[in-house]
Amino acid sequence: MATSINTTALEPLCRREAAAFLAAHPRCQEMATATAEHFLYGVPMHWMSDWSTPISLFVQEARGAHFTCVDGLEYSDFCLGDTGAMFGHSPAPVARAIAAQAARGLTVMLPSADAVAVGQLLSECFELPFWQMATTATDANRFVLRWARAVTARKHIVVFNGCYHGTVDDTFIDLVNGSPARRDSLLGQAYDITEYTRVVEFNDLAALELALADNQVACVITEPALTNIGMVLPAPGYLEGVRQLTRQHGTLLVVDETHTISTGPGGAARAWGIDADFLVVGKPIAGGLPCAVYGFTAEMAERMQRAKNNAPHGHSGIGTTLSGNALSLAAVRANLAEVMTPAAYQHMLPLAERLASGLRTAIHRHGLAWCVTQLGARCEFQFRPQPPQNGTEAEAAFDPPLERAIHLYLLNRGVMITPFHNMTLVCPDTSSDDVARLLATFDFCLDEIVAA
Repeated sequence: MATSINTTALEPLCRREAAAFLAAHPRCQEMATATAEHFLYGVPMHWMSDWSTPISLFVQEARGAHFTCVDGLEYSDFCLGDTGAMFGHSPAPVARAIAAQAARGLTVMLPSADAVAVGQLLSECFELPFWQMATTATDANRFVLRWARAVTARKHIVVFNGCYHGTVDDTFIDLVNGSPARRDSLLGQAYDITEYTRVVEFNDLAALELALADNQVACVITEPALTNIGMVLPAPGYLEGVRQLTRQHGTLLVVDETHTISTGPGGAARAWGIDADFLVVGKPIAGGLPCAVYGFTAEMAERMQRAKNNAPHGHSGIGTTLSGNALSLAAVRANLAEVMTPAAYQHMLPLAERLASGLRTAIHRHGLAWCVTQLGARCEFQFRPQPPQNGTEAEAAFDPPLERAIHLYLLNRGVMITPFHNMTLVCPDTSSDDVARLLATFDFCLDEIVAA
């Protein structure tokens, strides 16, 4: 079984696929040239250029599990906005709610009538009694870190190596040769974020206990499973151990469910019985509209109110003018009530299992020592024999040239997966035919890669 591929030998295949992409997308090329006149990297947000394509795809329409580019080509979408459209593009109930609310007002910095229903739905879904809203998961995580420091009167936090919590400065810390260091890719960082952020490996309770030992840590912020470094699942008993250690040292536990909501209704915290002090959900909560929420226990609510009431009047550094606007409330209400339903997961989870099994079969048939990890409706293949146990192992399995070759090959045949790693998502609109299309194309791709 081969773990690695000679990516130098893939260069002719990559050149062929790049040329084929350009030939099939003349309208995208025109738009890319025009957009580059005013947008940095030729896209509204530079991450949009991080695909394997020689120029950006421009989207004409996205519905359900598919989108069509401006050249009229249709794609089966297993990226789904990198989780933002986890429940499909423009779900009909959400689209109707947005259209109706748009005619009644977008934002007033006052609650709309939907606030009552949204609070009830969030509490029922995630089993936490109190909530606040934000515009992105980055905002929500940043606000929760402020609350945690305010209610504990502690300055330090703990993150896990390879974590992803949006663009919160405090979390851009990696372990480099066993020592904490600012992530190399972080631009414009003026102060030393290692001063108040401690970093340990995921699945290492001994390291976490050492980081908490001086009782100076306000909170541990974690995904239930690492997702953006390549999926890393928790070892049996690990999350229970994290909860025990945090309680022992008076440290709060913040669970970021933005990616792991794929696990099922209520996310991994509900499915796995994680007793969080704070829980954050971003991207998919409003069906693709920019929005995030964070929930917390009754004890946290009391401590938060006390901290706020005891502070001088003025801006708390928590919240934005658009947080909880009427449009996002309408979208969240429709999404929770009619889209993110148990019935949706009953479709998504078995289909994702079929996809994961098919990926394993194709990988084994081609004699490749790669693994496939599944987390509910989310699965990912990684270039290593066994699933990684921490961020260091997951990062060591990255092979960017090989990823780009696979991603571009799939795209040229009408299948999209996430550009940043090898992650796939299925949504309520994903069909068995979509999964079969991905698996067949992936199999053909491996034929060519192994032959090369």
